[in-house]
Amino acid sequence: MSRKRVLIITYYWPPSGGSGVQRWVKFSKYLREFGWEPVIYTPENPEPPALDPGLSKDVPDNLEIIKTRIWEPYSIYKKFIGADKDMRIGAGFLSEESKPKLTETLSVWIRGNLFIPDAKRYWIRPSARFLANYLHDHPVDVIVSTGPPHSMHIIARGVHRKLKIPWLADFRDPWTDIDFYEDLKLSRWADRKHHQLETSVLNEADRVTLVSPTWRDDFQSQTKTKVDLLTNGYDDDDFSAAQPEPGPGFTISHIGSIPPSRNPEVLWNAISELKDEEPELTQELKVRLVGSVDISVFNSVREKKIEDCVDKIDYIPHDEVILEQYRASVLLMIVNRSKNAKGILPGKFFEYIAARRPILCIGPEESDIAIIIREKKLGYLVKYEDVHSMKSVLRKLYTAHKSDKLGIASTSASEYSRKSLTEQLSHILDELSAK
Repeated sequence: MSRKRVLIITYYWPPSGGSGVQRWVKFSKYLREFGWEPVIYTPENPEPPALDPGLSKDVPDNLEIIKTRIWEPYSIYKKFIGADKDMRIGAGFLSEESKPKLTETLSVWIRGNLFIPDAKRYWIRPSARFLANYLHDHPVDVIVSTGPPHSMHIIARGVHRKLKIPWLADFRDPWTDIDFYEDLKLSRWADRKHHQLETSVLNEADRVTLVSPTWRDDFQSQTKTKVDLLTNGYDDDDFSAAQPEPGPGFTISHIGSIPPSRNPEVLWNAISELKDEEPELTQELKVRLVGSVDISVFNSVREKKIEDCVDKIDYIPHDEVILEQYRASVLLMIVNRSKNAKGILPGKFFEYIAARRPILCIGPEESDIAIIIREKKLGYLVKYEDVHSMKSVLRKLYTAHKSDKLGIASTSASEYSRKSLTEQLSHILDELSAK
């Protein structure tokens, strides 16, 4: 029996790196097992925030990958702010240098007000035109768009309007409710335009998926289109190899970028106070920050005079990330201090679960991530300002570390495996193709 075909429109694809790539690479890896043949449409020459060629191992053999060239204004942007042409540009507002220049501040205004919905907007019309022609001779049963960048949804909308192919809009992050939306310095007109585009995607798509229960409910309140929960997850294959024991010392590792909204001030304050109260703990403690880190984080660390307790490690490939998680005594999760914090449920959280290390999470008490931590007994959640609780948790973790009892309770999280999640996705695709 031949498989049904699904076109996946994604900006991020190997050798691009980062969490934005992994979600749909992993879905594509398992879709054939559930009767679906993925077809990928992606730029030939993107500007990814990181490179990770190792993710290509998860791309299925003989996968149909369609590429066309994209023009993005990043070369102009880099010249404008005086940056090196090889500089990688992230999605959020993270600066590893001391102070944004005036030109960079102006470029943020330009980005938010002129490039709507984002800097990939110049790929929308040529892509919609190209795909409408391509799909005439290479038909598919369903179209999927995944964003951000949300230009992918606008491409899918154009194809959907012309060919009436069922369309699933997948949101890995919200649009106008994303944590840095208010930092875009939007005019009233630009804000209205973003909301109009978001509303049109929600109302014209045949189905919408979100990665957390809170965001799913928020989106469902805005549209009559059915909105499904389809979380991120972990891939069993990534964790099936030899599992190294935690390294020497008491190590707390954070994987991923830390913008200003994720600066864990409560942790720095607790470590600073423990330097006098528990010198043995802080002498053995090392907080490892793996990935891009905003300068404000290091300013806080210096201010508290705890530089000897913190190590910075640059971006590393995903295979090495898995090893880093295994080697850690504790895995640190920081939820952005933003209005959408309750629904933040990133992919690395599920990989933390698979690594079976205690999770120390900083964030709101009634968030989606806090609920899972409590239900699955995965570790501790500390509120943003609760230095007393942070010190207490660090003492508990250190005591367990010293007695070799640092671990998590035996629990099943198989519902978050990439294969299980792909099965959920396949049911949605089956329903769409039957329309």
